[in-house]
Amino acid sequence: MDALIYTAMSGAERALRGQQVHANNLANIDTGGFRANMEQSAAQSVNGYGYDDRHMSQLQANSVSTKPGAMKSTGRDLDVAVAGNGFLTVQTQGGGEAYTRAGAMVLDENGTLRVNGDVVLGEGGPITLPEYTNIAIGNDGTISIQAPGTTTMQVIDKLRLVKAEASELTKNQQGLMVARDGNPLATDPTVVLRPGHLEGSNVSAVEEMVSVMSLNRTFEIQMKLFSATDSMTEAGNRLISGS
Repeated sequence: MDALIYTAMSGAERALRGQQVHANNLANIDTGGFRANMEQSAAQSVNGYGYDDRHMSQLQANSVSTKPGAMKSTGRDLDVAVAGNGFLTVQTQGGGEAYTRAGAMVLDENGTLRVNGDVVLGEGGPITLPEYTNIAIGNDGTISIQAPGTTTMQVIDKLRLVKAEASELTKNQQGLMVARDGNPLATDPTVVLRPGHLEGSNVSAVEEMVSVMSLNRTFEIQMKLFSATDSMTEAGNRLISGS
């Protein structure tokens, strides 16, 4: 019965934490380029003498879904969407690298290219654009501008585009993608952009709601196990006391 209590308690905790993961996904259903978190669980043994038959369910919510989100045309010069697998590279607050699918880029007062407040990185570092009258971003990430008083386009920099498998990625505290091993990803020339487009979140409202309802039922079952354990304990105590 003691082992059953561990099972029920662990299962209930896993269900509650799983609901938090799916609630966060639903909250970001309209966040451009958002990648849904995936909740997974694994059995974890309880340390200590006499606890060999007791196991806890450990929630692992550091995996992400890499399925593509819906794309929409915006016609805006600084909007880009990644076609297929791949990510844009941004600079973290600590000076490191992180990766994102959000492509609604803007220029700050210094001409530095940013997305959601983070500095966008090119193959030569942070991208700062001089004054221009026209700008174009190519499918390969090349950024070209037409300077005032000129009639030709000049290449300024190239977006640093990377690619990685889902198993190689996790999210940092800002919600940006980072490599699990902590090392920067290599630039991948095969990544293709769709200029003038933006990618939406890959969260499916239907799938998330079904998962939440399933976790609700799981939690209810764990609560019934708690109640059953209490009844079994009372019955055992009566047998031992002989009453």
